[in-house]
Amino acid sequence: MDDADPPAGQSLWRHADFLKLWSAQTISAFGARISREGLPWTAILTLQAGPSALGVLAALSRGSGLIVGLFAGGLVDRSRRRTIMIAADLIRAGLLIAVPILALMHHLTIWVVYAAALLVGGASVLFDIADQAFLPSLVDRSQLVDANGKLAATDGMAEMGGPAITGGLIQLLGAPFALAVNAVTYLASALFLGSLRKAEIRAEIDTEAAAPTRLGDLVAGFQALNGDPVVRAVAIVVLIQGLFGGIFSALYMVFAIRGVGLAPAILGLTIAVGGIGSLLGAVVGPWLARRLGLGAATALTSLAYGLGLVFIPLAHGSVAEGTAFLVASQLVGDAFGTAAMIGLTSLRQARLAPEVMGRAGAALAAGGGALAIIGALGGGMLGAMVGLRAGMAVAVAGFIGAGLLALASPIRTAR
Repeated sequence: MDDADPPAGQSLWRHADFLKLWSAQTISAFGARISREGLPWTAILTLQAGPSALGVLAALSRGSGLIVGLFAGGLVDRSRRRTIMIAADLIRAGLLIAVPILALMHHLTIWVVYAAALLVGGASVLFDIADQAFLPSLVDRSQLVDANGKLAATDGMAEMGGPAITGGLIQLLGAPFALAVNAVTYLASALFLGSLRKAEIRAEIDTEAAAPTRLGDLVAGFQALNGDPVVRAVAIVVLIQGLFGGIFSALYMVFAIRGVGLAPAILGLTIAVGGIGSLLGAVVGPWLARRLGLGAATALTSLAYGLGLVFIPLAHGSVAEGTAFLVASQLVGDAFGTAAMIGLTSLRQARLAPEVMGRAGAALAAGGGALAIIGALGGGMLGAMVGLRAGMAVAVAGFIGAGLLALASPIRTAR
């Protein structure tokens, strides 16, 4: 046993390599909020981009999951996952540091921002695919729920503090130069990952059966997702959430501003409350898994996630009353959404073979990315046709449907 490995079942607080991975992801989670807000603000404040340009920017950011999912699975499964994660960090750092440099040279254009959004988004999806495939090789399977819960907790903290940090950096340095701070966070993440002591053993793949082509890898990934009834149900739930999440993302901000009357600053604070909800979910998810079993907890929290979003289309009355509805949704919905995500991810990691983990994750990213784009484009048209509130109700109904499916599927009895 490696010195960095504690005995199976021992607390992750004494698992040196997990703590380094956790530190890397904590730093990069806060950094990711800078680029998420910083690139649009760069387009708005530095390049005076209009709504259509921002729509293209959002589509490029969301579409990266589809693009990367088409080819990343085989790469992840045939390579050392930690190496890919470090490379993704370095790529993101290099791309983001180029933006302020080009701004200083007066060569920054909207096309540079488009390219940065697409490539940084793609590197982030690649990192996530490799990360989810890497974690089961780092910790014992019995520790997956605990590990995913800890990672989700710091992601919730980043969602709480990240927007405020980003706003301060943009105010102090300017939008393009705030991205340089994000580049430093990715470099720090790469250093932590490079310091892991446990040697990673590449999973053995039957190269003939794997059909090492993009199409073959994608097919193998979907076959892996379809081969286990629990994993198949997990994938269907995640894909449904991706489709209706696209509708949700297209309508939420405009509904909050125009339908409820929130000022942008209040909307930012309302969204930050979701970080508190995510932090609560990171605690509640593992606790429910211990009490009810992982499958039952995952199914119930998936349904509760959808029900928690019902507060959004119900928001009405004065601005203060409408804000209260949205805050309630951020707290309850994000709490159960995070708890459900921990369970769905842990079930997939625990039941898939190591040699297909990357291709399965890539197939899920590709499918989810395609459905998210369809949902986002359809959501805009739906909002124009039936109104913002009715469009939000359709999105919420989709999430409730995904939760009901989880409750009726083999997920409920999985362990």
